[in-house]
Amino acid sequence: MTTSTSNGAGKTPALRVILTASVGSALEWYDFFLYGTAAALVFGDLFFPKSDPLVGTLLAFLTFGVGFVVRPLGGIIFGIMGDRYGRKPVLVITLLMIGIGTTAIGLLPTYETAGYWAPVMLVSLRVLQGLGAGAEYGGAVIFLVENAPANRRGFWGGFAPLGVSVGNLLAAGAFALVSLLPRAEQLAWGWRVPFLASILLVGVGIYVRLRVTETPVFTEAVLKRGKVERNPATAALRMHPRNFMVVLGSRLAENGLGYLFPVFGLSYVINTLGVPRQEALSALMLAFVIELFTILGFAALSDKIGRKPVYMFGALSGVALAFPFFWMVGTKEWLWIALAFILARAWVTAAMFGPQAAYFAELFPPQRRFAGFAFTRELGSVLAGGPAPFIATALVAWASGAWWPVAVYVVILSLLTAFAVYCGPETYQEDIAADNSEPRPT
Repeated sequence: MTTSTSNGAGKTPALRVILTASVGSALEWYDFFLYGTAAALVFGDLFFPKSDPLVGTLLAFLTFGVGFVVRPLGGIIFGIMGDRYGRKPVLVITLLMIGIGTTAIGLLPTYETAGYWAPVMLVSLRVLQGLGAGAEYGGAVIFLVENAPANRRGFWGGFAPLGVSVGNLLAAGAFALVSLLPRAEQLAWGWRVPFLASILLVGVGIYVRLRVTETPVFTEAVLKRGKVERNPATAALRMHPRNFMVVLGSRLAENGLGYLFPVFGLSYVINTLGVPRQEALSALMLAFVIELFTILGFAALSDKIGRKPVYMFGALSGVALAFPFFWMVGTKEWLWIALAFILARAWVTAAMFGPQAAYFAELFPPQRRFAGFAFTRELGSVLAGGPAPFIATALVAWASGAWWPVAVYVVILSLLTAFAVYCGPETYQEDIAADNSEPRPT
């Protein structure tokens, strides 16, 4: 099976299309989960040693959030480039930015060596990563969806979030291996290895992305019809305000819980409950493995019954799991901890993440799809995923170690997302190459 550009410039095999999108997503989220794990386990000691342990963790999570703050800016800059010059060149540029930033973190001096310059350099690299990440996932999704058969856009789009799960799994596995080292060796050099290893993903990703052709939708619906716009980001916001709000709202639970459960949850289980690192990481890794299959399952289901029902099911499942998650991990038994992470990642998050890729791409017409998708999605990251681990950690501190405020926070995010998706249009049967300049009917 192949897909081809309509201008006859060449054919891109389906497997290469999927690999092109997935490897970038894997690297992006390998980086972000890797940093989140390091923030929870070692960065407080390495870059903020003058503070007490709780404050050190909070500061580490704040630098985690810096990467999110600049993501909307990256979404605008590279989203405009993607709508004006094509999807392919942006995919190459963003992959390099994320890869260079991740690898360079592994070379940073710590506070003990460089003093306050160490956290300054760490934040600078987070900014570089965040700019690239602001358009990486959106570009990967659009590349998949614009190459997909009309009745399988959900399934094809699901390979971008599948890459996210692969990246999360690789990061968790890397830190699980590092955690086998004595604590002194982890802090001395072990933590660097997973960051330096990202260069392998960069090499594979660049090789694959340089060998693909432009998407047929962009070639036909934008270039050949002369639909290139000067500022597609502004046009997307001005002409599709409802869809803008739908994307923003639907990100709250998907992105917020997607980071809160594995990043804060891992920190909570290890640092607050005292569960051994290896046990906690192995439970989370099992959840990521199962999520590989459920993401594609939910994505394929959205091709049959629509994006909205599947997405809303995931959001409402978040409400149902909010309190049971903490009851299960509170047992400190590996089986219950694993089940909690499995339900959080492979059920709640996967049901939203699976159909999201195609849904967000379908909400914007081709000439402003990249800018509209990337900017709006990453703005949602600032409101949800970026601050989620910090807010959850602060809530536990405020409640003197009690977890119930975090559960309430999960419920609020989930209900807001369910409402946003309910208010949005259904898109799974629409023509993705059409120029719909007016808000789409429900």
